[in-house]
Amino acid sequence: MKGLLTVLLLVCSNILMTFAWYGHLKLQEMKISTDWPLVLIVLMSWGIAFFEYWFLVPANRIGFNENGGPFNLVQLKIIQEVVSLTVFTVIVTLVFKGQPLHWNHGVAFLCLVAAVFFAFLK
Repeated sequence: MKGLLTVLLLVCSNILMTFAWYGHLKLQEMKISTDWPLVLIVLMSWGIAFFEYWFLVPANRIGFNENGGPFNLVQLKIIQEVVSLTVFTVIVTLVFKGQPLHWNHGVAFLCLVAAVFFAFLK
């Protein structure tokens, strides 16, 4: 149960972080933030990232094996990277429609899945 909760919190965290990092590009594309100064864009991103940490920190605390969770630090980080790439790919596909995915993106994702396999190998 702690493993599933950890992954769900990481998904929520990564949704917010993807919008913190790349959402301003969509706002620019929509002609909403084209005249905003860079400092305002950074502050907006930090504001989103603040809420992202409310999911990320608990995910790591709950999931860490020294706190009774099922994952060691390396496993947590690799799970985080796979969740991050998955969330990013879904958001890019749905929100940034002009960004095509190619075969090499799929291969890169499979390499990350292989990394998860090897990280959990006993």
